[in-house]
Amino acid sequence: MKILTVDAKITCKHITGVVQLFTLQNLVTVEGRPVLVANDPERKVITGCANVGLTIKPCALTLPVTKGYSDLVRINGRAVCLDTVTGFTDGTPPGVVKYIVRHPGQKLVSEKS
Repeated sequence: MKILTVDAKITCKHITGVVQLFTLQNLVTVEGRPVLVANDPERKVITGCANVGLTIKPCALTLPVTKGYSDLVRINGRAVCLDTVTGFTDGTPPGVVKYIVRHPGQKLVSEKS
């Protein structure tokens, strides 16, 4: 499993909605780019979701991560994010649409499972 950096590409399941990532930690980087840690993918803006309609709300925000944080590696006590990160979006129908990692943002650093 690859470790995520701020250059990771995370989208809603509709593929067009891209999560806007950032992190406040800058102690650990891969290829000069900060590594994402617990809570970084949560409550982030999603732009470009094409799931629109009369009674349909497009994905606009990520909700809490349901899986994908490392059980082994931590930075300042916060688990690093892995390429298995997933959770729900605020899009409709509620509790159905997930966000997933399309690319980890780097190809060098992995965590062995």
